[in-house]
Amino acid sequence: MTSIAFLNGSFALGEQIVSGQTLLVSRGTIEAIGPDLAIPAHYDRYDLSGDILSPGFVDIQVNGGGGALFNDAPTVETIATIAKAHAKFGTTSLLPTLISDDLDKVAQAIAAVDAAIEAGVPGILGIHLEGPFLNASRKGVHDASKFKVLDPNAIELLTSLKRGKTLITLAPETAPPGAIAELVRRGAVVFAGHTEASYEQIIAAEAEGLRGFTHIFNAMSQLSSRAPGVVGAALSSPNSFSGLIADGVHVHAANLALVARLLGPQRTVLVSDAMPTLGSDQDWFELKGERIFARGLTCYTPDGVLAGSNLSMHDALGVMMQQTGIQLAEVLQMASHAPALAMGLEVQVGQLAVGAQADFLQLDAQANLVKVWQNGRQL
Repeated sequence: MTSIAFLNGSFALGEQIVSGQTLLVSRGTIEAIGPDLAIPAHYDRYDLSGDILSPGFVDIQVNGGGGALFNDAPTVETIATIAKAHAKFGTTSLLPTLISDDLDKVAQAIAAVDAAIEAGVPGILGIHLEGPFLNASRKGVHDASKFKVLDPNAIELLTSLKRGKTLITLAPETAPPGAIAELVRRGAVVFAGHTEASYEQIIAAEAEGLRGFTHIFNAMSQLSSRAPGVVGAALSSPNSFSGLIADGVHVHAANLALVARLLGPQRTVLVSDAMPTLGSDQDWFELKGERIFARGLTCYTPDGVLAGSNLSMHDALGVMMQQTGIQLAEVLQMASHAPALAMGLEVQVGQLAVGAQADFLQLDAQANLVKVWQNGRQL
């Protein structure tokens, strides 16, 4: 594998974009970064020509892409298709996401992700199981007939992934006492979503290890004067993470800014919630027999119900900057370091640091995507 020195550009390091640095890559890993580094003679030199080098995007909620929906065919081939489609837009790491389905489909999806990681499909960090342990009153486009009770057998299944990380979205008010703690004990990351939980129920779930919230503001109890709800709990939590769909439709610009201000760039997690239309020529797909249409960056049912997005993480970056005025360095953290932190993978991905994977994006001064590297290879 080629060793490369990246120079003559700026580097997204934490909440700053720093110039005067050199970054060395060897064997798909960041070997060194700093000013005035000696470049070994056998290294190729890549001149950034004043552009910005940032970590690759990390997306923890990806339903589909490239014309493929994970639920339709939970296979290694589907996972590879989705990952390839998103990589073109700068997402170098992701969690294929299964929308609520039968438990045998959940088992197939887990097996497929295990096999994809074993086969070396680039960018696969694990799996996101969004349901089927949700609240029917906040189902969104999920099929409530698939919803299940979280029992010991289900916990065993949900935590059966052998390779990579498992993110589970559930409604805490439907989980038996101790179930979240058991999932966390077994290594899962648990988020609340599609939930009517009260503020108090969320606090109790956090005591068991609840780590975050799936697509904040959407499909959850809202903030009101005497009932803070899930949104109030998420915004006032000192430690949790919140996924945020920044397509300009799912969440109002003022609320995008509010989340970013209260949680900061290290706990605001941009997600795409992308569907098959992303990275494909099609503008519709079928979900459980219903035709879903992509309009702009958002997907809708024929009745106008939001049904995921046609959003890339690079699109989300632009929406956040344009609608909130937050600077590029901080938004880049929301798209890379924050999701990696949420999953406990910050050493591996999501930052430009020695020992991390060589997953990079080259951005010009307007934050346009110029080139993508994954594991040290230019795509």
